[in-house]
Amino acid sequence: MYTPERERELIELTRKLLKELPGLKEAGPKEAEEYARLLRDVIRYHDYKYYIQTSPVISDYEYDQLFRALRDLERRFPSIVTPDSPTQRVASEITGSFPEVSHYAPMLSLDNAYTEEELRDFDRRVRELTGREEIEYSVEPKYDGAGIALVYRDDLFVRGATRGDGEVGEEITANLRTVRTVPLRAEFSSFGIRLIEIRGEVLINREEFRKMNEERMEEGLTPFANPRNAAAGSLRLQNPAEVARRRLEAVVYQVSYVEPPEKFPKTHWEAVEMLHLLGFKTPYGDMKLCRGIEEVIAYCREWEERRDTYPYELDGMVVKVNDRRLYEVLGFTSHHPRWAIAYKFRARQATTKLVNVVFQVGRVGTVTPVGKLEPVQIGGVTVSSVSLFNEDFIREKDIRVGDMVLVERAGDVIPYVVEVIKEARDGDETPIEFPENCPSCGSKLVKLPGEVAWRCVNIACPAQLVLRLKHWGSREAMDIRGLGESTAKALYSKGFVKDVGDLYYLKITDLVRLPGFAERSALNLYNAIQESKNRGLDRVLYGLGIRYVGLTTARKIARVVDSIWDLKEMPVERIIRIEGIGDIVARSIREFFSREENLKVIRKLERAGVKLRKTELEKEGPLKGKVFVFTGTLTCCSRERAGRIVESLGGVFSNTVTSRTTYLVVGRDPGRTKLTRAKQLGVKTITEEEFLEMIREYVNPEDIGKERREGTLF
Repeated sequence: MYTPERERELIELTRKLLKELPGLKEAGPKEAEEYARLLRDVIRYHDYKYYIQTSPVISDYEYDQLFRALRDLERRFPSIVTPDSPTQRVASEITGSFPEVSHYAPMLSLDNAYTEEELRDFDRRVRELTGREEIEYSVEPKYDGAGIALVYRDDLFVRGATRGDGEVGEEITANLRTVRTVPLRAEFSSFGIRLIEIRGEVLINREEFRKMNEERMEEGLTPFANPRNAAAGSLRLQNPAEVARRRLEAVVYQVSYVEPPEKFPKTHWEAVEMLHLLGFKTPYGDMKLCRGIEEVIAYCREWEERRDTYPYELDGMVVKVNDRRLYEVLGFTSHHPRWAIAYKFRARQATTKLVNVVFQVGRVGTVTPVGKLEPVQIGGVTVSSVSLFNEDFIREKDIRVGDMVLVERAGDVIPYVVEVIKEARDGDETPIEFPENCPSCGSKLVKLPGEVAWRCVNIACPAQLVLRLKHWGSREAMDIRGLGESTAKALYSKGFVKDVGDLYYLKITDLVRLPGFAERSALNLYNAIQESKNRGLDRVLYGLGIRYVGLTTARKIARVVDSIWDLKEMPVERIIRIEGIGDIVARSIREFFSREENLKVIRKLERAGVKLRKTELEKEGPLKGKVFVFTGTLTCCSRERAGRIVESLGGVFSNTVTSRTTYLVVGRDPGRTKLTRAKQLGVKTITEEEFLEMIREYVNPEDIGKERREGTLF
């Protein structure tokens, strides 16, 4: 339990430890054990602030330093590792299968109420069985996640399991240890409790779920139907390290078993309050004690209105008799307890007919089938379209035009076909044929190895043009200030550009005609486009938007080729030999440069004067063969700009200190990690002044400052 005094103490201890971290590698066994104990205390506290209260009091970088220090101490002295150490959350080995375990108390389902009248009937039955005129109820959100049971013995988390059939579940302790909101130690002993089993749900935050699905769709994978399915599937992954990457959270809301039994909290409210005080994520702040069923109904109405603004997916409210002494009187059926009920919100599923399928081209060329539905109301919203994701999804579910389908809409999640009602088929349904050519430009579609999505890789495809223009002008690519999405849309709608090459043939008189542009803004954009011609080969490669070629990969390619045209004839086998490039990336590059429509755009860029080849200075410059890393704040320019200067003189710019690093250039307030790594590897450190002196013959330091202000070069 974190009192204000304890919090202040832990924050002071954090600051002290951060200052002393460099000296920990010299610590002996006894000193290491004491430091490890202190580090565990502060890391647990910061986990609580970050994951439970969502109000961190240190930076992610500082947290990482503390965590790494603890990990390093435990590696040096394995005997000091404790089961509840934060380092023990993530296991790296595959677990294989999940053994079955019996729950201490059955995990029964809840009876459901779908109307306010059914809630009143529930209240009437409770009052009749207990002989009370009025009942106090605890009301809380009903999370739509995957049920779990956690067991703590002598304050340590010793077992986690799925719900299973209610009596027996699968043990998933290793996976649940990776969930940051599951404390590995909780001081139940302060309440006189030796053994306890608590119930909860594993969830995925709406925003995290959205990001997860965006990543899956970007990779050509089928997105998860809803957060519940994603959470449940994640829990059963065989690799706990992969579970840790899924950003799961656990909310606990019920105590089901306690030893000794006399220490069982007297009310449901007190039980949840205890869990809250011990650092668990609970519904405590969203619970309400209601006297009588009408207060319950009013609170349920309130939550149905706000469900879409809540960070987690909800499908109703749970209403529980608060006084546990009444549980024995009310008892259980074989299916559910009589002292609790779930009030379900309006259904978010409905059946309707799939009347047509159209194919849309996304921002990176992914062709997505979109089902057109007979309009249907789902959760108060009219749904007439649904994504069918990809060809494999259609084949797996055997979806046909004319089918009756069950559609789900969960909050902000895109409508999703849960299943086909095959029993409703009458023989008039027709299979869905996936196109061979892009619906927008007619180019042949491709499916890269390991992907399920068909893509159009034509960089002049009209459906992709606006976002390709925006990407081309982004800071990491060609850095064309003023070329945002709205300007890209205007250029396209006016018919001024059909590909990124056309940007370099625009006149100021063209730009003045764009909405919101005056002579000054048109001149600024024109100049920014002209200045971008000298950004360099790596920025061009990144800006072209080749599948899987990010900025880091583009830099690796630019180091080993002298011209973009070297890639035109380069076979996959040679591309793979470039450091850090595997088979999938190599095939994507080969596919891109085999397309005449793409080469046509590159020729247009070359005619316009865009730099597509290395200069002699870049190939044989004074910094050739030298690798530079920068740390801290530079006074001359940004670290990125300094890196561009290094590359313009034939050197290599990197963000990571390795054995290949030649110089670590140290600016103001440098990062301790890079300095420590450089010392360990024997990498030479130099000051910013020494770096500027090294390049003075080729680059005037005063011009660098000018470039920093005006953003004109490098």
